[in-house]
Amino acid sequence: MQGLIGKKVGMTSVFDENGKSIPCTVLQAGPCVVTQIKTMERDGYFAVQLGFEDKKEKHTTKAEMGHFKKTNTTPKRKLVEFIGFREDQVKEGEVLTAALFEGEPLVDVRGWSKGKGFQGVVKRHGFAGVGGQTHGQHNRGRAPGSLGASSFPSRVLPGMRMAGRTGGNKVVSMDLKVVKVMVENNILIVKGSVPGPKGGYVIITK
Repeated sequence: MQGLIGKKVGMTSVFDENGKSIPCTVLQAGPCVVTQIKTMERDGYFAVQLGFEDKKEKHTTKAEMGHFKKTNTTPKRKLVEFIGFREDQVKEGEVLTAALFEGEPLVDVRGWSKGKGFQGVVKRHGFAGVGGQTHGQHNRGRAPGSLGASSFPSRVLPGMRMAGRTGGNKVVSMDLKVVKVMVENNILIVKGSVPGPKGGYVIITK
């Protein structure tokens, strides 16, 4: 899967040829630097490691600085390996831009959903509650209810939907239509929504 590291800029809408408004997400796709090429002889598999977004040297460890100096590039905040490139397609130190997606009709976008902290079963799993505040129900309409029988098996079975940490998971939006590619600005506009907040990292693949 060939791709780039990017950022979610935000959402907008564009009009198609029929005048219909289409909700779209604006993504910054690159520029990404090839920081390392993994080989079968040395690493046991072939992959291309890309780096995205500069960071200050004072926030970089000496080990990381040595890694980036091998390809004569500045320290990067985000490193991701891609396994879909051909061995003769890229070389270390090369800069990849949004031109990678020119002529591409569909892309997959991986992001991390917004973290919502500890939430109850209504928000986390979509429980409907017990409906209404009548019949002596008092304030327990959003409670989870019974967790199982008390006599047998006398325990809570695995997988029981309960309250807990919500969000902050890796989510994949597949087959998003590419509406426009702006190579000069490394901007990619895709149809629909993309997981994560504004400014969140995303991985865009063909």
